[in-house]
Formats: sequence, structure tokens, C-alpha cells
Amino acid sequence: MNVSRRSFLSGAAAITAGAVLAGPAGAAGRRGLSVSGEKFLLDGKPFQIVSGAVHYFRIHPDQWRDRLERLKALGLNTIETYVPWNFHQPKPGRADFGGWRDLPAFIRLAGELGFPVIVRPSPYICAEWEFGGLPAWLLADRDLELRCADPAYLTAVDAWYDQLIPRLAPLEAQHGGPIVAVQIENEYGSYGNDTSYLAHLRDGLRSRGMTSLLFAADGASDFFLRFGSLPGTFEAGTGDGDPAPSLAALKTFQPGQPVLMAEYWDGWFDHWGDQHNTRDPAQLASYVDSLLATGASINLYMACGGTNFGFTAGANTSGTTYQPTVTSYDYDSPVGEAGDLGAKFTALRPVLTRYTGVSAPVPARSARLVARTLAPSGSVPLLDSLDVLSKPVRSAQPVPMERLGQATGLIHYRTTVQGPHSGPLSIHGLADRALVFVDGSPLGVLDRNRPSGTLDLKLTKPSTRLDILVDAMGRVNYGPYLADRKGIDGWVAMSTQQKLFGWEIRPLPLDDLSGLRFGSGGAAGPAFHRFTTDIAAPEDGFVALPGWEKGVVWLNGFNLGRYWTIGPQRTLYAPKPLWRKGTNSIVVLELHEPGTTIELRPEADLG
Repeated sequence: MNVSRRSFLSGAAAITAGAVLAGPAGAAGRRGLSVSGEKFLLDGKPFQIVSGAVHYFRIHPDQWRDRLERLKALGLNTIETYVPWNFHQPKPGRADFGGWRDLPAFIRLAGELGFPVIVRPSPYICAEWEFGGLPAWLLADRDLELRCADPAYLTAVDAWYDQLIPRLAPLEAQHGGPIVAVQIENEYGSYGNDTSYLAHLRDGLRSRGMTSLLFAADGASDFFLRFGSLPGTFEAGTGDGDPAPSLAALKTFQPGQPVLMAEYWDGWFDHWGDQHNTRDPAQLASYVDSLLATGASINLYMACGGTNFGFTAGANTSGTTYQPTVTSYDYDSPVGEAGDLGAKFTALRPVLTRYTGVSAPVPARSARLVARTLAPSGSVPLLDSLDVLSKPVRSAQPVPMERLGQATGLIHYRTTVQGPHSGPLSIHGLADRALVFVDGSPLGVLDRNRPSGTLDLKLTKPSTRLDILVDAMGRVNYGPYLADRKGIDGWVAMSTQQKLFGWEIRPLPLDDLSGLRFGSGGAAGPAFHRFTTDIAAPEDGFVALPGWEKGVVWLNGFNLGRYWTIGPQRTLYAPKPLWRKGTNSIVVLELHEPGTTIELRPEADLG
């Protein structure tokens, strides 16, 4: 998701309606979605797709039904979702499709509610998701080239598809299921030009049993469409604002075919330190109305907001400036992160229902927790907890997370430096933000956005312990800089040229905090702080941390995500299913100086 891109239509390259577009069954009367001239057919009848994106991986599964019912009330007639590879296969080997990761259950639920489903299982999804959905373990192989016909990459993709596609194929319309269309790759024209790679993905879907309409989606301008499309495969567009230029570009590129905006961006995502993005509801409704009035089809991205729980938020970069994405993926959607229905829902609903005829009651707003303020009941410094959080790995040089099999979180590096000495300390290959300590005392912070930055190191003793705690904020999810290795992928130097050797490295994925031993007093950062609160009846709520600077919050052992005083986001969504009746535990890892209390609030503050 991100973008924008003419036509190479000539002879055999021109896309025509028929068996390739409709899938192996070919005929216009087949079950599922097919193409007939300038129209889509659903089960052989003309169908205008009025779809909305909703991400099962960003919504607690106990709330899937609630969000889908709200999208039905919005007037949608179709649902679309991405499939993030790294969510299901964080390590090589067996993929996980249980619990929260039960993608077939989500698809079946959408079908039960009357929605045809568009699935976008391309290995790469962007979506402002960590590494664009690619698993971090791919980066352990420095010779592997992402998103092309590199044999090592294709081997990994094929192994993933061997587990994923057999779970999707039985849910296609030809078998009575809700899946009607499947995306081959995502905005590939914004990344590369390897059509043999796209053909490999297409053939892999078909050979594993997928018969649905296959499509590619690229920014709706000539450049992106030219390089992202696969001849013989339906091409959809992505974009926002006035839809007229996008529709014109798609009609020129693919004449005589239906027009589908596979992502029409009705909102936008936020980066840490930027303003919260919103879009005018009345203007949006007018644009959507004008698009649908042409007979074109649409997928609202996003129709329903969600959350980048844990360390799942991605990042953008220009190659020089790194911009991590916030925890909330509310996206200023018609249905918000906590299911709220605001002005955008109200403006869009009469437009959408006029075209779809879908009529469903509007669900009530979810109940909320009563506001309260909590004081910590104990703390423990992170540097004192290394032995219970991780096992050390010894290395001559610092190595990045991926070399150690770590996907996300923090990573700690420790060495001993001879002295006395005074001079600048620098880190080469830092991703993303390093807290540096000398004999346990904070020296300062280095940041990848200031690659030439140094800290003034003054060593007065013959031997000094140097600790570097690296906060990895999220891998790049869009553009040519996807190979974003985390931690230190380089070296640490004194006085600009002397490399420091002899490192003890501890991966800190922070997926199990049960070994922490909290003391009764407070602790300066980086430290864990524990809070408890009794809840009579679990409901949706939000955690706010006024006076705290930067860190991570866990609710009953579940990672809610990151907070940072630079905003714009000021609260973290804590959904009802994560609360317990009775005593609840909240743990905050503050990397700098803690505040005195935290707050539970009934409303979000996204800036």
C-alpha cells in the first residue's frame, strides 16, 4: 500500500476477457467472480464490487464478527484481506493457523455473513506491516534477493504456499466457499520488473488448486501499471483523491475490461513524530459516489481500522530518513480501531447502500472501561534482568538480529573497553535507536537518522563495561530498501577508526516476561514497571502514559504495542477480550525516565 504509475497494450500483450481472466472454468456462468466484457459477473450475474479492507491479523478474533457486522451496516457487499506471511511463519518450518491466526475461520465467518471475499496472499503485502509481511528470517541469507525469481527466495515462497494455499483452495466459490478473487503480488510496479517472478506466483497458485479470478494491483498510472502487471492477468489500481485520473489510466491500460480500484485510500497511516492523518468525510463520500457512478468497482482501504499490536508496525524510508509507523492502524477508517462509527461512516453509508442494496442494522457502540489512574506496584531494571530474558551469544563483532534468529524486539550488546581514553563513540550500521551505557550509567542515544552522530566517551579506568541497547522500531515495508536488518549490522568504533571487538550479545524478543523479578521501589529506565487493577466487567479501553517517554506496554502478558511521547498517538487500544474479570496485570517497559502513574481511559487519543 503506498504509491502511484501506462500501457504496453499491443497484440498478444493486450488483456482480453476469457478463460485466463475467469480462471480455469472460463465460462461467464461459472461460480465465483469472472470477467465478461466491461463487467464483473458473480455466479454469472453482473456484479459491482463494493468492498472494504479488514485485517484479521490486526483485530482480536473475538471481535471479528463485530467488525464484519459493522462493515455490513456500512453497505459493503464484499470483504478483502491481506495475508501476512510473517504472522503465520515467524520462523522457518511449520506455519501457524491456530487461534488468532486461523485465517480459514475468518474467511468462513465472512461468508456466513454473506460476504464474498477477496484474498491477497502475495508473499509481500506492504500494509505498513513489519517488513511488508515478509518473514525476518529471509534476511539471514545475505545472498537472497527479495521479490524476484531468485531461486532461494522462490524456494521459501513455495514452501510457504505449500502450507497456505491448501487451506484457501477449499474455501473458493467453486467449492461453495466465499473466496472469489486472489491477488498475485502487491504493487509490484512500485518495486521491480521481473514478470517471471509474477508468473511463478500465478502458476504456484493455480498448481496448488486456486481457480478464482487472479489479479495484480498497482498504482493507477502508466509507469506502475506497466511494470507491475502480468500479461493475461487482470490488473487493478490503487490510489486516492479524485478518482477520475485513476479510472482513465486503468481504462487506457486495460481497455474493454472492468475497472477496479483494489485500494481506494479513504484515510492514511501515521508515523511517529508526524501529525495524525484525517480526510474530510463529505469529500470522500463525493469521490466514492463519482467512482461508483461510472460503473467501476472499489475496495475501500481501510474500511475497518486495526492495531499494530506488539512489534508488528512497519516503517518507511527514503534511504536517508527512517520513519517508523505508530501502533494504531485506525487509518481514519469508517469503522475505527475500536469499532467506533464516526462521521466518515455516516457520510459513506447512504452512498454505498444506494449501489449495493445492502441493508443491515447499525450496531451499538461498544461499552468502555471506566477511567482510572494506576500507580506502579514494583519495578526492575532491564540491565539487571538480562539473564532471565535471554541467553548470551559471543561474537568478535556485533551482528544483526537476523543472524541470531530474532525477528523483532530489542537487542543488547556488551563489551569491555580499555582505558583511560577520551574520544567519540560511533555505531556504523545502526537500526534503529541505541541507548548507550558506561558501567551502567547512561551515556546518550544514537539514532539511524543521524548516521554521523557520535557520543563523547570518557574512560577513566583501565577497564570499562560498555552496554548498547538497540530498539528496533520496525522493518521497512515499502520501496527498494526492504532488506532492513535490525540491531547493529556493522561495527562500533572509538575515535572514528578503532573497532571494538569481543561482544556478548543478547536477543530480547520480549515475548515472555514471566521471569522478571519486580522489586518494591522505582527504577530509572530502561526498566520494567508493574501495575495491577481489578476489573469487574471487561470492556474496551485505552492505556495512556502521560509523563512517560518511550517504551512498550503488556496487558496480562499480551504486547499492546509501543508508545512514544513524540506522538501523534497518545493512547494504546486494549480490547475487551484481553481483560480478565478480577485482577489484571499491566507491565510497562520505559526506556528512559518513567512517569509516576498510568491511566485507563474510555476514549482513544490518536493526536
